[in-house]
Amino acid sequence: MMNVVFIVLYFMIIGLVIEISVTLLKLTGLKNTVARFQVISMLTGTGFTTDESKSIIDHPIRRKISMFLILFGAFSLAVIISSISTMLTDDLRLMELSIIIGIMATLTIIVRTPFLNNRLSNKMHSEMHNHYELWEHPIEDVLFLENEDVVMQIDINEGSEFIDVNTFDIVSRGVDINILFIESGEVKIRKELYEHKIQLGDKLFLYGNKKEIEENFSKEIEAMNQKKNSSERKIPRPKIGAENNYEDLSG
Repeated sequence: MMNVVFIVLYFMIIGLVIEISVTLLKLTGLKNTVARFQVISMLTGTGFTTDESKSIIDHPIRRKISMFLILFGAFSLAVIISSISTMLTDDLRLMELSIIIGIMATLTIIVRTPFLNNRLSNKMHSEMHNHYELWEHPIEDVLFLENEDVVMQIDINEGSEFIDVNTFDIVSRGVDINILFIESGEVKIRKELYEHKIQLGDKLFLYGNKKEIEENFSKEIEAMNQKKNSSERKIPRPKIGAENNYEDLSG
């Protein structure tokens, strides 16, 4: 019974660590859902290979929080396994755990107060501004000034109206779209970007308002989606009970 109480109390500590860490990551600009998933991923050592993990790795302050979570997760796993396997009944230190839970619960409440939220948020932004160069900041903090800002790749397929058109002419004046660079075959064109004439197979990397990009390149986006859906339908699927009746696509 005492072992069960010990494990329950320790899981309460883990839950409080999760809540505090989620709050701190949110103060750095992460969305709540992303912050919570990444915190649990780091604590458990699973799932931290998603694209969203890059938003943690690229941010110096988030990296410090993640290092603590990874170490705490490894330590917690060892503690839980030890408590279950050895069945310590004489010295589970329930009083000490209860005190730790009380302290962390208080800390969780304090961290979530609006006053401290604002202070910590300003402190983190000040830390990033004063101690890190602009190129060290996550790309979303630097480029995504508005909620609708995106970086998007557009493939030039057959039938595109932009084929044989100079790069300078494919984006109208006053439209919130910027061409970052063009990938033409093996060549990435940036220095002489506006002297380039768009060719079949070119890949345009654009930055700007998502809605305006989708409106200006609607035909190209539709062709890309059709190509993607077509390739997905062509992937052979194994039949139940059949053996060696489909191509190995792992290579």
